[in-house]
Amino acid sequence: MKRFITFSAALLFVALAYAQSPYYEFTMVKSNPTTSVKNQAQTGTCWSFATISFLESEAIKKGTADTSLNLSEMFFVRNEYLRRGADFYYRRGRGRKGPGGVSHQAIFSMEHNGLMTEEAYNGINYDSKTHNHKELQSEFTNLMDEAVKEKKGVPYEKASTILDKWLGQLPSTLSYKGTEYSPLAFKNKLKLNGEDYVEITSFMHHPYYEQFVLEIPDNYDMASYYNVPLDEFVAIAEEAIMKGYTIAWDADVSETYFAHNNHVAVFAPGENIKGEKEGLKKRYLETPVDAVSRQRMFEDFTTTDDHLMHITGLVKDQNGVKYFMVKNSWGVSNGDGYLYVSENYFKAKTIAIMINKDALPKAIRKKLNIK
Repeated sequence: MKRFITFSAALLFVALAYAQSPYYEFTMVKSNPTTSVKNQAQTGTCWSFATISFLESEAIKKGTADTSLNLSEMFFVRNEYLRRGADFYYRRGRGRKGPGGVSHQAIFSMEHNGLMTEEAYNGINYDSKTHNHKELQSEFTNLMDEAVKEKKGVPYEKASTILDKWLGQLPSTLSYKGTEYSPLAFKNKLKLNGEDYVEITSFMHHPYYEQFVLEIPDNYDMASYYNVPLDEFVAIAEEAIMKGYTIAWDADVSETYFAHNNHVAVFAPGENIKGEKEGLKKRYLETPVDAVSRQRMFEDFTTTDDHLMHITGLVKDQNGVKYFMVKNSWGVSNGDGYLYVSENYFKAKTIAIMINKDALPKAIRKKLNIK
């Protein structure tokens, strides 16, 4: 009994020493090229910002662009508004008419409409230096609600008028490094192909190594995701980074231990890390995560589909704990716009990821039957 107490006391001492040790010290393991941090500002369009950033890194990896590439997020947003407006109408007012979305919707827009540069279409046709969609969203919502009541078909013309008013009319061409392209020709110039990308998740309520329609509100078009065990899910993300690929990341950021202002996210339920206004004073002990606890948080709605970002690298802290380096779309007013997300947080709070299928480990790709 005495030996047990002594051992327990030693464990407590180690835990306290860990929790009270100096602020996190990160060492870079792998950093992949990407473009500058952007600001989605007063919009709910993180899905476009994250996926555009991901596609920019894809073009850089392919050698068809460099880090100066600046694609238009609002080009995707404008095209997607029309598509989801139609979905809302045909579902008789029960579809999605809000600004949120997921990565495959950006890929759909790319495949059907091409790509546009920010210079050619910045999507700000109002008196503001940054994006603000409050009035746009209000007008669009009112239009679609009225359309459902009138039952006269999708009001494409009126919707386009609203989008032109707030985002500006779409140009038919763009200029890139002295050459003029159509949006689809520009996509081809960058050698970006929607068939190269897959979305992957890890949940227990569907069979592993199969596809299923992920039950989140923003997946209004009922797209299917590949499902893998949790350990393989993490391995896929880490191997992709180490191979030089980046990842579009869909996650829950509503927790007090997701602290963009302090540039770190760790799985420490009950801790208010984002509330530390003058920077972190200590390191936090994390709670282990397994498939069961992850599933429980999804089913009791403590894990929600909040925000998309872009994973570009991998780091380790002074204890050897792995963290993903995440590029956010909230500007650079507080630091450089990046934060470090622990492997445990990734396990607990990731909804899904999008990656290039060539980044998949060969054994997992074979299990998923991805050609």
